[in-house]
Amino acid sequence: MRVGITAFAQEQLGDVVFVELPKVGARVTAHQAFGVVESVKAVSDLFAPVTGEVVEVNPELASKPEIVNQDPYGKGWMLVVQPADPGEWDGLLTSQQYEEFLAQDAH
Repeated sequence: MRVGITAFAQEQLGDVVFVELPKVGARVTAHQAFGVVESVKAVSDLFAPVTGEVVEVNPELASKPEIVNQDPYGKGWMLVVQPADPGEWDGLLTSQQYEEFLAQDAH
């Protein structure tokens, strides 16, 4: 499972200037911080959507953190997690559900 932040999140953060991610082999826990993203506006924790092992980290973000702003759903991915329990995926929102959630929250 590829993990990153949403377009909405990167817009709220502003220009991303630094991303701190765990190393390959690290274990992440659902709903717990796994790293940090720093922007011109704030420093924010990154939270894991599922529990599992980090099997890949985006190497480009160390030297080009602005990719998160430019392409959050493509080249701006952060890490790949091998879920310990694939059933955890069932609790995640689809992109459409997330957009509907944001629309409701705006009202």
